[in-house]
This record gives sequence, C-alpha cells and structure tokens, in this order.
Amino acid sequence: MKRVQLAAVGWAGAGLALVLLLGLLDVEWWMMPLPPVGWAAAAAYLLVSNTLLVRGLQRRRSERFGPANIVTSMRSTLVGLITGLVVASLFGAVSVALLVGLVIPALALDAVDGWVARRTGTTSELGARFDMEVDAFLLLVLSVHVAPVLGLWVLAIGGLRYAFVAAGWALPWLRAPLPYRYWRKVVTAYAGIALAAACTPVLPAVSPVLVAVALLLLLESFGRDVVWLVRERERERERSAVREPLRVED
Repeated sequence: MKRVQLAAVGWAGAGLALVLLLGLLDVEWWMMPLPPVGWAAAAAYLLVSNTLLVRGLQRRRSERFGPANIVTSMRSTLVGLITGLVVASLFGAVSVALLVGLVIPALALDAVDGWVARRTGTTSELGARFDMEVDAFLLLVLSVHVAPVLGLWVLAIGGLRYAFVAAGWALPWLRAPLPYRYWRKVVTAYAGIALAAACTPVLPAVSPVLVAVALLLLLESFGRDVVWLVRERERERERSAVREPLRVED
C-alpha cells in the first residue's frame, strides 16, 4: 500500500478509534449517554466513507494525501459523531447543545480545507469530491434530524445531491464535469447554518423560513447546473455534427 493510502487509513483510523473509545467509555454529555446504536452509526459512517476515500486514492494513483484532505478528514470525523447523535435521536432525546456544538466546527472547517488547498497548492479533483460528499452527508443527516419538527419536505435538502447522482446513472451526460462556481459553497454553507439553527429551540418561528430559503437556493443551484449540462450536451452535439462531414470529405 502506498504512503498516501496509509496516510488516509491513518487519519480514518484515528477518527474511528476516537469514536469507538468514546463509545467504550460510555461518555456522558450533560448526563445524556449516547446509546450503542448512535456509536454504531458513527463508526459505520467513518468506515464506509474512508473506505471509499482510500479506493479513490487508489484509482487516481495519488502521490500525497495533502493538508487539505487532513482538514476534511477531521471534519468527516465530526460528521460521523453528528450522524451518531442524529441516529440516537430517533430512539430518544439527545443533547441539542452537543449536536450544535459539533455542527458549528464542522461548518467552519468547510471554509478552511479549501483555503488550505489553495495556499499549499494541493487542490485536486479527489479533494474537492471528498469535501463535497462530506458536505452532502452533513446536510442529509441534519435534514433527517429537523424533518420531524418542520415536515418531511426538509428531506429534500439532504436528498437533492443523491437524487442528482441517481439521475446521472440513468443519464450519463449528467455526470459531465461542471465548471467551478463559488456560489455552490455559499449555498451549501447557508443550508448547513439554517439546518443547525432549526436544531435549536431558539428561533422556532424563523427556522422554517430559513430552511425554506435554503431549499430554494439549493434548487436554484442544482437547476443552474442541470441547465448548463443540457446546453453543454447540445454544444457537443453541434461540434460532433460539424466534425462528421469533415471526415466524410477526407
């Protein structure tokens, strides 16, 4: 196994070990112990996500893991703990303060990994994909947590990314590379903040509005990407139509 893969395994193992250690110690947060199902969910997320990361490193034959990926791995560990709390909340009460206390640094680190990648010259397609998938899963678990309070429509926020991927299986042209847009990061960050606010009882009247705006922004962002892909498909057809007669004449 290459050193870069060992680095990924090492950081994944560190996060998984932390989760398992806390579970074995039966750590109590504000006198509210997390049940075994929560620790199991956290460990399962970290195991699956980091296995996919190592496979991605193998396929791309990456030479280094990079400091930005280390930051994303730390954020992924936080998302694993958040996943455990959300799953546990389906079976009983959990600490809202702890949940929000984990979500805030997870959202904050989302701005750090990209900055680190640019500053160190270690930007990569895999790193961007890793970052995006961690973002998507965080929105998914937060949507699951908020949906019982605000309604099932909130699940659309967490499900949009996965619906887009599923559509790409049926329509391969949806899997074409998209141009970079900083607006995607802004929308994702806002959606995370809105869902985090909805997790607390502080703004019960405002939370539905904040989350609804997040859904509208995500629909606009995904819709813009789909429109770009449709137009790119048409442009590619036109380019192919122009090239084909040239081949006939030759």
